[in-house]
Amino acid sequence: MSFYLETECPIDFSFDYQEIAQKVITYCLEREKFPYEAEVNLTLTDNEGIWQINKAYRDIDRPTDVLSFPMLSYDTPGDFSFLEEESDDNFNPDTGEAILGDIIISVEKVKEQALEYGHSELREYAFLITHSMLHLFGYDHMEKEEADIMENLQKQILEELRILR
Repeated sequence: MSFYLETECPIDFSFDYQEIAQKVITYCLEREKFPYEAEVNLTLTDNEGIWQINKAYRDIDRPTDVLSFPMLSYDTPGDFSFLEEESDDNFNPDTGEAILGDIIISVEKVKEQALEYGHSELREYAFLITHSMLHLFGYDHMEKEEADIMENLQKQILEELRILR
């Protein structure tokens, strides 16, 4: 797996945020049985940075906690069989890895939401990465049934990783 981390703001978490990100991403890939080596990009920014991205790409004029930009298009979430028939556009020509997509997290939102929800910054950070990885696997939460599936998967993954509230 290739994991690229970019930081656009000061990070003062009390944990190794790069190590946690790699651990969560790797576990999600293994748990979903992603059949290829993968490339994932994570950007840590502040509220202003994520606000600008929201305005530019989603027409949302406010900061959010996380953004996911999947590079693959799924017919069924978590079904990777289409990649066997897809063109090489889904793979990095230099590494041969499947390009899953980009995750952008507001560090300020991690801190705010950890306080608001009464759990650690580590748990909130891991939750947002898990949430985003599921989006990169084609899961969504626009409909109640989809949201129930995604929420259940998030809970299971964090419990299995022992990253609890």
